[in-house]
Amino acid sequence: MHHTPRFLLLAATLVAASFSAVSAAPIVTRLTPPSGLFYFQDPNPPYISRFVPGQRFDLQATISPDATQNIAGVKFYVNNTEVPGTITLVPATVAGLPANTLVATLRNYSLASPGVHRLTVSATQLPNGQSVLATGNFEIVHLGAALGNPKAKNIIFMIGDGMGIAHRTAARFMLNGVSQGKALAPLAMDTFPVTGLLQTCSLNSIVTDSAPGASCYSTGNKNNNNQEGVFPDDTLDAFDNPRTEYMGEFLARTGGKSLGIVTTSDVFDATPAAFAIHTQNRGAGTGICDQYLDEAVVKANLTVLLGGGRKWFLPATTAGSARNNATDYVLPTELATGWSVVAGALDPNRDLLADFQKAGFAYTANATQLKALPSSTEKLLGLYALSNMNVASDKIDGRRGNPAVVNEFGFPDQPMLDEMTDAALAVLSKNPAGFVLMVEAASIDKQAHNMDTDRWILETIEFDRAIGRAKAFAAANPDTLVLVTADHECAGVNIIGASTVTQASLNARANSGGGAAQLRDPAPGSATPVVGVYELAGFPVYGIQPDGYPATTNPDRKMLIGYAGGADRYEDWQSNPRPIRDTQQPFNATAPLNSHPNNPLERKNAGNFLVTGQVSGTSAVHTASDIPISAYGRGAAHFTGTMDNTDVFFRAMKAILVGADTTVAER
Repeated sequence: MHHTPRFLLLAATLVAASFSAVSAAPIVTRLTPPSGLFYFQDPNPPYISRFVPGQRFDLQATISPDATQNIAGVKFYVNNTEVPGTITLVPATVAGLPANTLVATLRNYSLASPGVHRLTVSATQLPNGQSVLATGNFEIVHLGAALGNPKAKNIIFMIGDGMGIAHRTAARFMLNGVSQGKALAPLAMDTFPVTGLLQTCSLNSIVTDSAPGASCYSTGNKNNNNQEGVFPDDTLDAFDNPRTEYMGEFLARTGGKSLGIVTTSDVFDATPAAFAIHTQNRGAGTGICDQYLDEAVVKANLTVLLGGGRKWFLPATTAGSARNNATDYVLPTELATGWSVVAGALDPNRDLLADFQKAGFAYTANATQLKALPSSTEKLLGLYALSNMNVASDKIDGRRGNPAVVNEFGFPDQPMLDEMTDAALAVLSKNPAGFVLMVEAASIDKQAHNMDTDRWILETIEFDRAIGRAKAFAAANPDTLVLVTADHECAGVNIIGASTVTQASLNARANSGGGAAQLRDPAPGSATPVVGVYELAGFPVYGIQPDGYPATTNPDRKMLIGYAGGADRYEDWQSNPRPIRDTQQPFNATAPLNSHPNNPLERKNAGNFLVTGQVSGTSAVHTASDIPISAYGRGAAHFTGTMDNTDVFFRAMKAILVGADTTVAER
């Protein structure tokens, strides 16, 4: 069937809206859940908003009256039947809308019948009595008939933030090596029997950030960039947006499952929050961390929360705290009532850490305490840094007797991601109903943003060790589904070749000030460039220590990485002794952290080799590239082929709610 181009349909919509305004009728400028039918008059797939039967979500419309008029009598209809419930009307507060524009919301709606359903809103303006109807649609996804196949009881999402195909490849080369064209051993993630590709666009861009890049897995829906667990609206309040029920909330409500969240970032960060928190501002850390306790513990049976971010749990009067009113929340009464959650409070002096412990959570502040955790522990909170945890490279150095960096951050005893994963699984597996666990390797992304090659490769290796622990759990508990993926690709990473010189020679060139002539091109009288491509790249070799990590990331003839999504940087192909300054750290501006380089233009500059990037600023960016997903365990066969990132939610829910269609051979 031929479809009119969507930009022409949008133009027709605007013309119709203009005509309506001339004829003094109100206009519906937004209808939620979002749909192509509303925005482009296109009733055909792809359907933008999709839900499993019984999943809860909000209905909302933004309605603008004619001048001097006011909106009244708003009603929602699904399939021409009026939706019962309380509809609240609040003023729209975003700029650019006509006077008296209102946002109409009906909270906590659900529908059990699979199929595509028409959503209609009607409204009248007074005193002239003109009315408007606007229609969209949404889909309740048919998961298939229960055929008696076994169901997945547990699901483990392993998310390497920013991890594309080349990140995985680089980690394999460094960890296991290549000889005569063949990898000497696979990564743990390579052994997963099913692999597919995911498309990663967000609701409002071809390039996603981590908030919608992760919440697609936990809600089945697209969100705007910077938003998680909500659809966009026309108010400025960061926490009042129309909500979508998370997988963890749904499965706790309907099946009594537990939720666990593990990350190497600050726990307020986008990916962990995208499995439990509803907000349009991924940076609202005080409110996000409060919502973990006040909502997720109650609604999603949040049982494990491990990562950095202690700064949000300490009263504002405590050194290192970041709690403040600007990043906190108080929910409107209609939302709190509609979803049966507490309204929250502006409470910068709250001791959230103490409140978690009062709620029955055991608390661990370092790796030693985590290792000594009693086997009887049923709820676990671990906060191992004030903000983001140190990266694997620096933690490994600390364990090998070179703790300079971790000491500078003030947290020399931080756990590795595989240790955190083991602890989470030990606690969550106590629930006979099963669990949802999200484990994030956050700094693959953060160090790729910094174009700090060796740090993100070691992050990927650390992540793979955690994947190995998840796979071992699934092997022992075959009712478990493990998914390995990312939220997006970061930095346009690729492997361009390898150095053709020894480390001693490369080090001398890096201090020569000779620029590209010394660090890229052939030396005078030589035909061999420093950056060896094709057959000149050979097979770099890294010696692996008993702890599972390379002895050094600076061997002779090391692997070299390029960045298609990079900003300007100085390059010398050497490891960086210190990380880029982390602006999220509370003491970033004071010694010793203020002595770290500010950005990639303040390091490696002795060699004077400036690599010009494709984007402005000093940070590499996310790309729109497809990303791999690998699956293991019950229901793994659902995850082959190329799919939208939101499909992951529905295929996982099918494995949990209906049962796995087929099995695949284990490797």
